[in-house]
Amino acid sequence: MACLVLLIIVLMVVFVAVRAWPVLQANGWISWLGPGGDIDHQLGQMIATGQHPPDSAYHLRAWPLIYGTLLTTGVSVLVGLVFSLLAAIFIVEFAPARIRAVVVPAVRLLAAVPSVIYGLIGILVLAPAVGSHLISPDRKHSVQNVVQIDGTGVLVAVAVLTVMITPIMIAIVVDALRAIPPAWTEGAAALGANRWEVVWSVSVRATRPAIVAAAVLACARALGEAVALSMVSGSRGFSPNPADGITYLFEPIRPLAASMVENVDAINAPPVRASIYAFALLLLLSSLALSVGGYVAKLPMRRQGLRV
Repeated sequence: MACLVLLIIVLMVVFVAVRAWPVLQANGWISWLGPGGDIDHQLGQMIATGQHPPDSAYHLRAWPLIYGTLLTTGVSVLVGLVFSLLAAIFIVEFAPARIRAVVVPAVRLLAAVPSVIYGLIGILVLAPAVGSHLISPDRKHSVQNVVQIDGTGVLVAVAVLTVMITPIMIAIVVDALRAIPPAWTEGAAALGANRWEVVWSVSVRATRPAIVAAAVLACARALGEAVALSMVSGSRGFSPNPADGITYLFEPIRPLAASMVENVDAINAPPVRASIYAFALLLLLSSLALSVGGYVAKLPMRRQGLRV
């Protein structure tokens, strides 16, 4: 059964790669990943190319979508990891039993909430609040010739994605902290370490492999999130510029997974279909890199954990 699962994964990657080959061949692997032109305009031109399009119809530069994916995923995982680690320490080490009995099931419930619910709250509550109270008319006017800002964008997308993936990390880290042998922490306390020193030098150190695993799983979910981000990210193939200052937080983006969902209506056009498969291939390879990277990172941590 394990070999069958591995075979299915390999066949899935091969299937997606074969379907994505036309757009990769027409653009080149490196050029396709880079910047160049308006990607929304490029995708729009692909729709009316017919069933036997020339190679020029496959022209696409995916960097704005890649940038949006890296930005939302990276920031949300970093923020969520810090919050989840501190929350898990509080739940296991400091929270009274009554609070722990309520918080742990609530965290697991949050981890099971469908992503579309978070997207709905983001588009109906967070985005209007940001557009009305945080974005001034002068700020909107300053960038209106380049992009329209209305509340949906980087800030709301990162906030929604962070809330989505943090409960997963909290649940994993809590289980890992609970699995620490009591003799380890009791021995450290007997040597004179205070409570925080015991937590950071023994418990957190021993659970580092689980922390890495939690970050990898959360990152994989963030990479593949489509519906919620499509609702709250502004849904435009645009690369926000950090030089814009605070306005950078309100500029629209569109990650790869959201682009796949939004362009599925035009999948009958061969260039659009090949582009969607290319986006899927990039996400698959990213997930593979995360898994391998997480496994490699955990190896020395496990050896050190055995010596604690």
